[in-house]
Formats: sequence, structure tokens, C-alpha cells
Amino acid sequence: MGLFRSAMIGVAAALSFGLASAQAADLSEIRIDWATYNPVGLLLKKEGLLEKEFAKDNISVRWVQSAGSNKALEFLSAGSIDFGSTAGGAALISRVNGNPIKSVYVFSRPEWTALVTRADSPIATVQDLKGKTIAVTRGTDPHIFLVRALADAGLKETDVTLVLLQHADGKLALLRGDVDAWAGLDPLMASAEVEEKAKLFYRKPENNTWGVLNTTETFAAEHPDIVKRVIAVYEKARAQAIADPAALKAALVEATKLPDEVIAKQLERTDISQPTIGDLQRDTISKAGIALQSAGVLPADVDIQKVTNELIDDSFAVGKTQ
Repeated sequence: MGLFRSAMIGVAAALSFGLASAQAADLSEIRIDWATYNPVGLLLKKEGLLEKEFAKDNISVRWVQSAGSNKALEFLSAGSIDFGSTAGGAALISRVNGNPIKSVYVFSRPEWTALVTRADSPIATVQDLKGKTIAVTRGTDPHIFLVRALADAGLKETDVTLVLLQHADGKLALLRGDVDAWAGLDPLMASAEVEEKAKLFYRKPENNTWGVLNTTETFAAEHPDIVKRVIAVYEKARAQAIADPAALKAALVEATKLPDEVIAKQLERTDISQPTIGDLQRDTISKAGIALQSAGVLPADVDIQKVTNELIDDSFAVGKTQ
């Protein structure tokens, strides 16, 4: 019986190895995004950890910059990247709109968005935004944050004028005086705060949804071992970031070309200690979806909890026993 069991274990291991080898053989390149709002991903890129992991399989790694969650989701929808980093709430909106993505890993729990105005602005509360112009990147966590802030203050999007710009252009529009406020995103928000004395006049950390790594349903189904290996390498980068915060800061400074004190501000409100995707993310993301539904941003007939469950794939979760 022992010999039979040992033989079966050997066969299973061989089959598993063969499947993993076959999945790797099907690929010649892994396409993954990098973004300044994803510090762990920047360290991963700088250290070449994915390149080292997949060199033995003759798989190259192509990095594509995402300027915001909306861009990462567009790239995933178009099939131009295999992995994209976004806010969880933005991923939910994309899934509601028919983008067949799966969130498989948590790269951060950030307070990366707030409502921002200039140092000399009289705006002090969300109620003060009525009739004002606000720069925002639609389909991102700052947009979700803004909609929820307006709703909590008894306002609707129609009570303000949204100026749709990518994050960097939104910051510039605010500082130039082209708009009254901006739904900010770090590290650009930290830059405005530190360098231009911009005011973060409305903060609510719990309304920032998690930073999640997404892949497509097709890629996850066809290459589950590759997904597991990418997450495992992300974990190496996260462990290095925790052990050597100076290296993480240096990677961000290099990528953003922003001063140390700006990046320090970003990192002090970025938690990278909780990588396991699951119920915590389901709760936060579904609450964001329900708030957006109540505000009329998402259709009333969408089952938010169902779509959230379809989005969050914890079969690849860090620490999960298979």
C-alpha cells in the first residue's frame, strides 16, 4: 500500500510538473503593467524578479505603464496586457461593464485618494463644491471616492462640473487654477501637498478601495500556474519592500522623479502588509459598488454582491491551501 501511494504521489507530481511546463511552453512573453500608485510593482520591475523567474522557461517580460486604473483596465480589456494593477472599486465597475477580469492579489491597502484644492482656496468642505469644477479621472478610485463624498454631502454629480482628465493633468489643472478642486491620487497628490501646499480638505481612508492585481478570465483559466508564479514573485518583492523600505522608496523616487519627501508622504499612507485577497476586499469593494449604485453611477438592476464575487478570485490567494 505504501509503495502504491508513493507511486501515485510520484505520478501526480509528474503530471503537475508536466502541466506547469506545458503552460509555460505556451507562452513566449508575459505582459504586465507598472504604475506609480503600485509601489511593490515598481520594486518588482526595478529588481528584475519576474525576468529571473521566467528566464528558465525562455519567457520574456514586457512592462507597460498604466497612468491610472482606467488605463490598466482598458489594456486588459483589449488583451494588450496579461496583468494589470488597479483599485478594487475600479475593477468592479469594469466587471459590471462586461470586462471579464479577475482580481487575484492585493498589492496595497492605501489611502491614495482625497479631495484636494489649492492652498488659497476658500473650499473647506464637500458642500462647498456645489457649482464648482472638479478634475477627475473617470472609472478610477478617485472618481468613486468623489461620487461617494458628494452623496454623503447630499450632492449629485449634476451639482458640480466634472472635468475629465488623467491624474497628472488633473493636478496641473488644479494648480493652474483651471478647476476648483481635484480628486487626487498619490504620488501626484502627495506632490501637490508637499511642494505646492495644496489642501486635502476631505479625507476618508475607509472609502479608498484596495490596490489589486488583475488578470483576465481567459489567462487565469489557460495559465493558472503562471498566475501562481507571478503572485509568488510579487510576494518576494513585497517581502523585500518590508525588509528594506529604503529600497522601496528608491524605486519610487527613480520611477516618479519626485523628491524623497513626496514619496515618504505617499508611503506613510500605504499599507503593504495584507496581500491575501478574499472577504476583506469583497466587503470594501461591494460597499463601494452599492454606494455607486445608490448614486446612479451603476445600474439599479446589477447584483453588486454577485459581480463582486465573480471579480474576486481567491483560488490564487497568498497562504491559501490548494
